[in-house]
Amino acid sequence: MPKEVNYKKLFDSFNRLNIMIIGDVMVDSYLWGKVERISPEAPIPIVALRKREHRMGGAANVAMNIRAMGAKPILCSVIGTDDKGDIFLELMKKEKMNASGIVRSQRRITTTKFRIFGNAYQLLRVDEEVEDDLVHADYLTLSRVIDRILETENVHCIIFQDYNKGVLTPKLIQEVIKKARKRNIPTAVDPKRKNFDAFSNVTLFKPNLKELKEGLKIELDAEDRDTIIETAQALRERIRCDYVMTTLSEHGMLMSMTDRMDQKNLFIPAHIRSISDVSGAGDTVISVASLCLAAQRSPYEIAYISNLAGGLVCEEIGVVPVSKDKLLREVLSLL
Repeated sequence: MPKEVNYKKLFDSFNRLNIMIIGDVMVDSYLWGKVERISPEAPIPIVALRKREHRMGGAANVAMNIRAMGAKPILCSVIGTDDKGDIFLELMKKEKMNASGIVRSQRRITTTKFRIFGNAYQLLRVDEEVEDDLVHADYLTLSRVIDRILETENVHCIIFQDYNKGVLTPKLIQEVIKKARKRNIPTAVDPKRKNFDAFSNVTLFKPNLKELKEGLKIELDAEDRDTIIETAQALRERIRCDYVMTTLSEHGMLMSMTDRMDQKNLFIPAHIRSISDVSGAGDTVISVASLCLAAQRSPYEIAYISNLAGGLVCEEIGVVPVSKDKLLREVLSLL
């Protein structure tokens, strides 16, 4: 099959996929302004506010990326009954996204990240959040919601999007992985340090270099390829997954695979780009990788296409989903 037809068919096939995303959602609140002077109270810039904007962040940004690629996202999380929770649900409604997987709890606040920009540059971020694990009642409610969706929807892949805000508990993680394996649904993880070892038996595990170092409590140099390979292989064996896909920022990406694969390790170089903002790049990488995984593509294609997608969103300011058409054009020109 010609390359162009092959990849167009792949991207078209995304339109038939249902992807469940479980994890910490948040509101990304942007304050845009202009800086013309320094405060007399402290050596800090004064931002004259021009515009406010709210976007869905965290696991919800993964859902936005999934939808931008043509697939159906099924977002499962817990938010508060506060005004930011109202804003979050309004954003879902505006995006015509089903909120049946969202649980509201009086025991939690809705995570919100305030990003302040002056003259198009980010000056400050303020986080409003709770990091405690779900209480048992909220865990049970979310677990039942996930069960109902798995029983009524044809889910093609499950993404765990962990930001260490407490929605993904070890018990919930292992429970969902067992149910996914029983149904032959592939699972993919964008991890954080806290639950690193809880994701045993997933299909694809995607840490960045910082998460790899923090999760394993070791020091690593991004340019020390041999040590990164050994570390990724050891991690893959430790958590018993098929793939460990480690993103290395400007140094590219490493895909470490099981022994049954033809090639155990695959390095994908980064492409030179004009980087504006790396926010949300990891969300895009796990989204596109999961779609390729659900479409049963090769390890090389999973790594290469998702690496390109992560680079593309870094050219934009703020957390934004990837452009499907732009990504397809880049895949056709480079692969």
